[in-house]
Amino acid sequence: MFRTTYFLATGFYSGYSPLAPGTAGSLVLLLIFLFLPPFSIPILLISAFFFFLIGVWAATKVSREKGEDPSIVVIDEMLGMLVVLIGCPRTLFSVLIAFVLFRFFDIVKPFPVRNAERLPSGWGIMMDDLLAGLYALLIVQILLAVQIL
Repeated sequence: MFRTTYFLATGFYSGYSPLAPGTAGSLVLLLIFLFLPPFSIPILLISAFFFFLIGVWAATKVSREKGEDPSIVVIDEMLGMLVVLIGCPRTLFSVLIAFVLFRFFDIVKPFPVRNAERLPSGWGIMMDDLLAGLYALLIVQILLAVQIL
């Protein structure tokens, strides 16, 4: 159980990256997205839901051992990337814009993203990145609507 928990929480061990582990976890999800066949929006939404639940469980377990929101936990960044990629065209430009927007909102943490971090254990770890992903998703969808992407 220990290995599985850490494998999931650290984004297939990308969270052990010595430089920007959150960015590394986001890139892992982006690569998975690009190399898997396209899925429908409902399938991606269901996947994000289960990713969230698994993330809360795994992040809670690891944070109990390592302390509050340890940097090795990147399943939250992976969830945020998955959310912003829902409905995103599979072009290099579009996914790069989605990536940059997600990382921006994850770092800046506009209201209520920062407040979500205060939730207990894995809930706070996962919720702030879910909200950052939703902010980025909103911007991506606006850019698509005005035909910039």
